[in-house]
Amino acid sequence: MKLAHLQSLEEFGTRSLVVHGIMVVAFANAVLAGLFVAGELGLVSFVALLNFTAGLWVAHSIHSLGNVGPDAEYRGVINELLETDAGHDGGFDAGRFGRLLALVAAVTAIALLTSAQVLSGAIFSIAVVAVGAVAVVTAIVGFLIALGAAYDDAEAASIVDVVGTRESADSDGVPVGDR
Repeated sequence: MKLAHLQSLEEFGTRSLVVHGIMVVAFANAVLAGLFVAGELGLVSFVALLNFTAGLWVAHSIHSLGNVGPDAEYRGVINELLETDAGHDGGFDAGRFGRLLALVAAVTAIALLTSAQVLSGAIFSIAVVAVGAVAVVTAIVGFLIALGAAYDDAEAASIVDVVGTRESADSDGVPVGDR
């Protein structure tokens, strides 16, 4: 059963934009609920929305591991938003990894600063560990994505070199048995 509005989600880049949009809305609402909603409702809303955002972030990061490589149509949310074809030129994708680290640092700082305003005591300590764990897992997965893309590019280049060497050796007219 194919539904027209769901067919647009078949591409990973479109799904990624939707998930990023949901994460932005959930995180912004977590910060707003934590800072401006008083009492237990604000506390519970902050923690629930922050946990929801963290779960989406980790799940999407792991899902992204399968969408790297020289033939992947997805090259990061920035390239999807700006509709550029720019990717890395082979090797380690330092630009994408750097943007991910900057994003992780910014989101972690905002989450910790908001947590410091909303939470206290042992609950704040637990929040610091949880937010730090999500940041570390996301950074590790981002590194693996960049490293996987570099490995795929190196493997593709070595296959091209082997095929090119074999074709040039076959075209020299000397039978393979005489070499």
